[in-house]
Amino acid sequence: MHFSSDNASGVAPEIMEALARANDGPAWAYGRDEITRRLNGLFSDLFEHEVTAFPVSTGTAANALILAALTPPWGAVFCERNAHINVDENGAPEFYSGGAKLVPVDGEHGRIGRQALEMAIDAMPGGDVHHVVPHVLSLTQATEAGTVYGVDDVTALSGLAHETGLKVHMDGARFANAVAHLGCSPADITWKAGIDALSFGATKNGAMAAEAAIFFDPALAAGFEERRMRGGHLLSKMRFLSAQLEAYVADDLWLRLARHANRMATLLADAVTETPGADLLHPVDGDEVFVRFGDVTVIRRLADSGVAFVPWAPREGIIRLVASFQTTEDEVRQFRAALQQAASVAG
Repeated sequence: MHFSSDNASGVAPEIMEALARANDGPAWAYGRDEITRRLNGLFSDLFEHEVTAFPVSTGTAANALILAALTPPWGAVFCERNAHINVDENGAPEFYSGGAKLVPVDGEHGRIGRQALEMAIDAMPGGDVHHVVPHVLSLTQATEAGTVYGVDDVTALSGLAHETGLKVHMDGARFANAVAHLGCSPADITWKAGIDALSFGATKNGAMAAEAAIFFDPALAAGFEERRMRGGHLLSKMRFLSAQLEAYVADDLWLRLARHANRMATLLADAVTETPGADLLHPVDGDEVFVRFGDVTVIRRLADSGVAFVPWAPREGIIRLVASFQTTEDEVRQFRAALQQAASVAG
């Protein structure tokens, strides 16, 4: 019953097999191998649009390097208050950009609203040498609350950003879960909706360690290779990153894995709603489930029963559960029994 994070999951067999194939013999280093050379075409086909794609090993690197490419050191990046770039990346976006300022915007269930964004932009009009200049809007998909922006939401926010001269970045660490939930095409929720650059995540959904920085306007990628090298994220044996990404998107593996994780999260959520004294903190759109207990002692009993989770705000009775492509229905059944037992003792 390990629901601490989708980062705790292993590697999908299809991806492990691709790594083994890539290990057969030598290949040109630093991205000059044949697998890496295929990625631009692969992702252009996936997104139905010409893209420039760069493999990197972590989501933090993808986010920070993209934002550095889109933002000067005196720029401002608007993001939801609890966004990963603002809370969980230890200043990497500011470091890689040379000092760009992250400006948190309030959201509901992790999603920035148009009115909140308008107010944040209006409060920083630019044109004064004493203030940072608005440059980028960053959206997280799926959000830190496990919710998903709809196509219309992304289109509206991106439209507002573009009207005010901002570029739009999407942190897609759980992009597969969002697309699986929406049932739309990858194009519909990215460049067609106004996204300029995407951090395309794979590690949380079956890869060993592989993400892609994707630019929907190749002109925006100018200098990215140098930034990646300077930042220490150009791997010499790049084929092993690229092989993971190639296998990940082949035959819609990425969506099959995400659909399973989402379905397991829905079953976890069902177990929560069936339990007296336990409530869902946010809608469950992807693979994350946030639970609030009326009696905080349930959290300790749940942990003692062998359930692994993140105590999100334990003093408030809030925990986070995350499903993955490896989560089984049997694990969920065990969790349901453990939860009901823990809650009944509290009752």
